[in-house]
Amino acid sequence: MKFAVSREQQQFSESLHDLLGGADTAGVARAWAQGRHEAGLKLWRGLADLGVPALLVSEADGGLEASCVDMVVAFETLGYHAVPGPIVETAVVAPTAVSGEWPARLASGEILATVLTPLALDADVAYLCLALRDGGVHEVRNPKLKRVSSIDPARRLFHVDGSHAQVPGDGAKAFDLGVLAVAAQLLGAGQWLLDTATTYATQRQQYGKPIGQYQAIKHLLADVVTHLELARPLVHGAAVAAQDGSPTLARDASAAKVKAGDAAYLAARTALQVHGAIGYTAEHDLGLRLTKVRALLGAWGTAAFHRDRVLGCLVEAR
Repeated sequence: MKFAVSREQQQFSESLHDLLGGADTAGVARAWAQGRHEAGLKLWRGLADLGVPALLVSEADGGLEASCVDMVVAFETLGYHAVPGPIVETAVVAPTAVSGEWPARLASGEILATVLTPLALDADVAYLCLALRDGGVHEVRNPKLKRVSSIDPARRLFHVDGSHAQVPGDGAKAFDLGVLAVAAQLLGAGQWLLDTATTYATQRQQYGKPIGQYQAIKHLLADVVTHLELARPLVHGAAVAAQDGSPTLARDASAAKVKAGDAAYLAARTALQVHGAIGYTAEHDLGLRLTKVRALLGAWGTAAFHRDRVLGCLVEAR
């Protein structure tokens, strides 16, 4: 099967790039890390106007009823720009997991949601808190929050205590789509790191010529291109499996997360190596992606968890 992003999906991605490219998402992320949410919430309302939180919500609930491939295209772009906040939980997991009044409120951008995995991302700004257990969905009521540290300051994590009430919903599919959305974010972050390192390599000069003209740098960047291009079909293929209701979704989503994570991690290490000492400075935007990638590698399941999951699915299928 030959997979290609449609012209409509390309245009949607371009619209997101236009919005986010002019929004100083690096500044938004730094403010979000300090607990100043105003700019991030304003950015989220802009994304809601473009339909991001409405993608997986049915038309009956005011959503777009778009495909999972559309979602992956969107989250690759969101990952590219390092948009902060519980965007996976709000736009992907919660709309899949819950029904009733919630999908319409999520689709409009009125509220944010978070999910215990087991920590809750940005629970201090989320109106709805969910827990996924044994394929079921629980709403966490009267939550009590305790902030914990995160390797990515823009990912504000919380322990959440509260009463749990089971609600109708498909927790298993919601989990797999959350994994897939994070894989798409990793793919986007990896692409940003590659683009930024490539640009820097054409500008930084050593011994009278750009460092990008040296074979060693070319080989480093070429390896990143190869790994990203091998990861992309797995991510998009898992999106097709999700859209088709394939029984292989768990395997495909986990495989996509592992490969996208490996590719993004290689991109992060390479970008840091190409930039040298400047890449370590807090002022350079490279640091935002380095910590983001490192945090996303463990979000919604570590690589070890997903490798075991892939193996288990393959053994079951024999």
